[in-house]
Amino acid sequence: MPTKKKPPVNEPAITLPKELLEQLIPGPMSAESLEAVFRNFKKAFIERALGAELDVHLDGPEGGGNHRNGRSGKTVLTDDGPVRVEIPRDRAGTFEPQLIPKHERRFAGFDDKIISMYARGMTVREIQGHLAEMYAVDVSPEFISKVTDAVMAEVSAWQNRPLERMYPVVFVDALRVKVREEGMVRNKAVYLALAVLADGTRDILGLWIENTEGAKFWLKVFNDLKARGVQDILIAVADGLKGMPEALESAFPATTLQTCIVHLIRNSLDYANRKERKALAAALKPIYTAISAEAAAEALEEFEAGPWGQKFPTIVASWRRSWDRVIPFFAFPPDVRRIIYTTNAIESVHGQLRKIIKTRGHFPSDDAAIKLLWLALRNITSSWSKAAWQWKTAMNQFAILYGDRFLHQKV
Repeated sequence: MPTKKKPPVNEPAITLPKELLEQLIPGPMSAESLEAVFRNFKKAFIERALGAELDVHLDGPEGGGNHRNGRSGKTVLTDDGPVRVEIPRDRAGTFEPQLIPKHERRFAGFDDKIISMYARGMTVREIQGHLAEMYAVDVSPEFISKVTDAVMAEVSAWQNRPLERMYPVVFVDALRVKVREEGMVRNKAVYLALAVLADGTRDILGLWIENTEGAKFWLKVFNDLKARGVQDILIAVADGLKGMPEALESAFPATTLQTCIVHLIRNSLDYANRKERKALAAALKPIYTAISAEAAAEALEEFEAGPWGQKFPTIVASWRRSWDRVIPFFAFPPDVRRIIYTTNAIESVHGQLRKIIKTRGHFPSDDAAIKLLWLALRNITSSWSKAAWQWKTAMNQFAILYGDRFLHQKV
């Protein structure tokens, strides 16, 4: 999943002297006055830290014969607004500040604030207006785009990171986005792969934008996973993705491809009106709750011969077309079935992503779409630390069903 930022460690606890606080805040203050105090304190802090940096530089091996040489003013953008600071200089011109490097006009935290707003779906223009309104900072759309583009190196590293040797379950589904390409806006599919690891936790393996259709595209995706260390996938769960079965058979011949049962049920209910759907759903239930593939086939035949099958022969036809991808489901015990029953886990992620991208009419490029989706995923997956529901029981079933393929997942 997208890399989470680690909290700083070993930072010294700082307690401000009571006398200093009384001097800074002598009595009741307005919000504006309090903000001014914070800005002045930040200015003093930055200048004091820069002065300490120069002291260390002058005392070091390169500082012999070197001396201070005044200060130069510089306006720095901070997360509290612009701050005018005085940067100390040395006579030899060898001092390179680390807190605010030369030619840098943004203090730590300002870029993160922009990226955070962008990741939550705000457009570049909206971020520009927010910064102007809240912090009295006037930045250009080009500046904001440059800040957000800086994360592409992180996206690339994430897309190419090493993966686990084996995944018990991988869910694959598509999200539609509009991308401008060669002067035209095209609907493109962004495919996301969500995996359940051997310990029951989840991970997003990658994002891929479809530029070619069918098996050729899917073979590229699976070869990408193999190049990053994946040697085995026990079960892949997807819903009618063109060319995927052939590509999966080529790349991971031992993998079981399971269609999403919930998708199949929903598609069946679409043939009926609202008043009929509850009864129709009840009539379909014996098929997918059967104890075996043979019992499920008998239940489908009974449905076909009954009133619902006679009224909606298209439903029976749709189940028969998908039957080869339905019956693997019945080879598994209930604890495993609950996990592979539906792609809802990945659809939930897509639902959150759609809320983020709904403000975009279209993206200017594939990279722009991937950038926003990755930033959003970083927020979505930040709380993913627990194993899937009832995973311990399912894990035992996987160990029995797959033996060494599951037990020897680690190299």
